[in-house]
Amino acid sequence: MSIRYLTAQLAQQIDEELMNAVGAFSLDQLMELAGLACAQTLAAVYNKEKYPKVLVCCGPGNQGGDGLVAARHLGMFGYEPTVYMPKPGSKDIYQRLQKQCINMGIPIISPSASAEELPRVLQSSNVILDAIFGFSFKPPVRAPFDDALKLISASGLPIVSVDIPSGWDVERGNAQGVGLNPDLLVSLTAPKVGVKYFMGRHFLGGRFVPKALQEKFKLNLPEYPGFDQIVELPKNPGL
Repeated sequence: MSIRYLTAQLAQQIDEELMNAVGAFSLDQLMELAGLACAQTLAAVYNKEKYPKVLVCCGPGNQGGDGLVAARHLGMFGYEPTVYMPKPGSKDIYQRLQKQCINMGIPIISPSASAEELPRVLQSSNVILDAIFGFSFKPPVRAPFDDALKLISASGLPIVSVDIPSGWDVERGNAQGVGLNPDLLVSLTAPKVGVKYFMGRHFLGGRFVPKALQEKFKLNLPEYPGFDQIVELPKNPGL
């Protein structure tokens, strides 16, 4: 049986079950595992000798938290990440994740200077990790991210998107044409309906999903090789 693609409602339900008394995961744990999977995916395709400078673009929600975790792991892997986060999340978890990056010596562009700094940092970057919007995103894209997505798209740099490309609707994909068109996508938990016809390389990073939830929701997840946190999905399985 083929892997199940999730609607927004189903993705939200699975997230809630992972973090309730049955799943027993904390948000911190899930972000750590998701961010590690994202960092591993980028490192698997874009080696640090050719692509050392990674611009990690983070939104203010859980997606941005995954990005901050990924930035820390990329630093551990020997990359030189820089974090672009023009609207930092206000919750304690985001403050701690930012502090962890600062402790690693990872530059975080000041929100007040982000509009001026983004074009400059793009020029000196080799690859982009897109962790701006997650599956709860609803169009339109608002400031400051509307201009940011245009600059990122125009940069010509390879883009790795987390869970769903920023600007895409979780079920309708890039129907409005304002989203990023990444080269690489790392879906978390299970892929979403909106990326069923994604044309680039597609990885899954959801090794934390317990067997009971996989069976309950009939996810049909593939086996992960060895001790990897990621597995590559077949080319364009929706076609």
